[in-house]
Amino acid sequence: MRKGTIVGYPRIGVNRELKKVTENYFKEKISSDELLNEAKALRNEYWETQEKSGIDLMPVNDFSFYDQMLDTAILFNCIPKRYMQMELPQIDEYFAMARGYQKNGKDIKALSMKKWFNTNYHYLVPEIEDDVEFCVNDNAQVFSLVKEAKALGVNSKVVLIGFYTFLKLAKIQSPDNFEKYLFELVAVYQEIIKKLDVEWIQIDEPILVTDLCKEDVSLFVKAYKMLLASKGNKKILLQTYFGDVRDIYEELIALDFDGIGLDFAEGPKNLELMEKYGFPSDKYLFAGVVNGKNIWVNDYKKSIETLKAIEKLTDKVYISTSCSLLHVPHTLRLETELPEIFKESMAFAEEKLLEITNLKDLPDKLLTKNQAILARKKIIEGTYNQEIRDEIDSLIESDFIRVDKYDDRIKLQDEIYNIPYLPTTTIGSFPQTNDIKTLRAKLSTGEISNVEYENGIKKKIDEIIKFQEDIDIDILVHGEYERTDMVEYFGQQLDGFIRTKNGWVQSYGTRGVKPPVIFGDVKRENSMTVKWITYAQSKTDRLVKGMLTGPITIMNWSFIREDLPIQKIAYQIGLAIRAEVLDLEKAGIKIIQIDEAALREKLPIRHIEWEEYLDWAIKAFRLTHSKVKKETQIHTHMCYSEFADILKAIENMDTDVITIEAARSDFSLLDFIKENNFKTQIGLGVYDIHSPRVPSVSELTELIDKLVEKLELRNIWVNPDCGLKTRGMEETKASLINMVKAAKQVRETL
Repeated sequence: MRKGTIVGYPRIGVNRELKKVTENYFKEKISSDELLNEAKALRNEYWETQEKSGIDLMPVNDFSFYDQMLDTAILFNCIPKRYMQMELPQIDEYFAMARGYQKNGKDIKALSMKKWFNTNYHYLVPEIEDDVEFCVNDNAQVFSLVKEAKALGVNSKVVLIGFYTFLKLAKIQSPDNFEKYLFELVAVYQEIIKKLDVEWIQIDEPILVTDLCKEDVSLFVKAYKMLLASKGNKKILLQTYFGDVRDIYEELIALDFDGIGLDFAEGPKNLELMEKYGFPSDKYLFAGVVNGKNIWVNDYKKSIETLKAIEKLTDKVYISTSCSLLHVPHTLRLETELPEIFKESMAFAEEKLLEITNLKDLPDKLLTKNQAILARKKIIEGTYNQEIRDEIDSLIESDFIRVDKYDDRIKLQDEIYNIPYLPTTTIGSFPQTNDIKTLRAKLSTGEISNVEYENGIKKKIDEIIKFQEDIDIDILVHGEYERTDMVEYFGQQLDGFIRTKNGWVQSYGTRGVKPPVIFGDVKRENSMTVKWITYAQSKTDRLVKGMLTGPITIMNWSFIREDLPIQKIAYQIGLAIRAEVLDLEKAGIKIIQIDEAALREKLPIRHIEWEEYLDWAIKAFRLTHSKVKKETQIHTHMCYSEFADILKAIENMDTDVITIEAARSDFSLLDFIKENNFKTQIGLGVYDIHSPRVPSVSELTELIDKLVEKLELRNIWVNPDCGLKTRGMEETKASLINMVKAAKQVRETL
């Protein structure tokens, strides 16, 4: 008989309780004991929800206060010395690694942060120093969580990130030590397994769905043979997700795992591998047939067909999610304002639990109901905008190409705008302070009129324009106070989108995003930003950037329809943003920033598929600005991705200025940019906005000097590494004041 499980569960809370309580701890409003007790209550709630839904095997240690990669580093005692030397309490040391620390005369930066494979989740990059001594940290949370689950009678499996994935994603001071560290961690894992009082242990190795060479496979097999030889009576599940394991399938099934977890949503080739090479009769297959990354109702007919094909090869099956449900919102229960015709077509984490239970033994009645829902969904998706579809089909090559060459544009812009060397600017947003949130809440409840709301927004714009002028920032922004989120805002104003009330998904730490849902053809009926940008420009003689989000980021940070090729969705959004760009230009805005923070996010796991994706993704972006005038300066912004291997594609975006996250990466991209003669003007973020710490003038001066040493002076911009929306106003002002002072100091020496 089939059983059901999941890879992992969301942890921020149905109403973002974990975010709120953790941030209260940061603000010293509650004690560490109160933080721990609230987290325990949330975990109990998650397990109870899973048990009531009929899940047979529930994950333990999928919970984290900030990030599982950080938790894993703590488990291995892989803590850089600079954090240990701070002599902080354990919980504060943990958060210092996550977000930096600046208090009581102590000052330290956070670990680097990167995107978790092809998702919008960010993980903290562990640092492995040369003199690291891996060992089991008995104070790591996994041991207390196992006891906690056992006391509640939870039928559990412990979730651990595998040592191979951990090392592959870590920043190793001496990369030649990889193999040495690998086998040191095998010994640590052997000890961890002995200490864990559970039957099943899930070891996540998502790195196996990436391109592996023979050496990779050989090392993995050798390491896991050692581990599995000493597993005793523990059952070890090797869990993969985000794709297929084509490079290592034969070797995996030959190893002494008790279960193997495969993704059949993003990795359909996994079924082909099973049919070609078989599946061992002594192992359980954890079949990821319920998609853990989208919010659409499962097609039971398709899933049953997949399960029947699987069961021809093995009768030992757990029905599972394709990956952790971390990547979808908690529940549809709170979506009281969502029209039923849309709501019935969706499944968030709670609803996916029921889908797994239903698939264990699906009654005909449920199958019939499911297929009727899908039929209604198809009808809605089938209602489209013929005008937009015809425009997409009629696009030609010149629609994606800016006529004026880069050098000619920059020369003209320099002459017209007289922008100084090392110009200072910000990425766009300023802190969403309580007065803004209150203003927005009053509008939604009808307590104030739309006119009163707009006057309140204008007042905030007035304040932030004056602040930027006072500290002498060169290129200003309007603060984005009218926007809840850089994607949700545009989703609210474009045809083809619907939005949820409480569909929060964790992006990193305590940061949540609420992705809109693309359900139909996308069209812009009215201008979306012109009123606010032109108002800001009317308040200053300095240049104010028009701020937009690019088509790939809007698409990648939304839950998208499944009935239309993804590139056509991108082009539809691209046309909508182009219309806004041209309206901004017509209104007299000279600099327009089109953010593509998520360009790399949907980059295929396999390198062989990169060229096709980058071809249409870059074209979708170029579509937005190909018709602007020569003197209009186009900026873009990208964050928290590895850029070196797609630098040529970034240059092909044909912007005039690009800003890139670099503060957490120690400017490791600098040499690569120089060696490859990257021509576009660039701002490598000089300080980390995801940390509350305020960088000093001397620290920033040193970083800007490093930029000047490596890059052509004319090409350097000075800016934070991302938008400032999530920061407090006090720290934001202090940081920007120091940033401008530092840029001026370096400018004067030149």
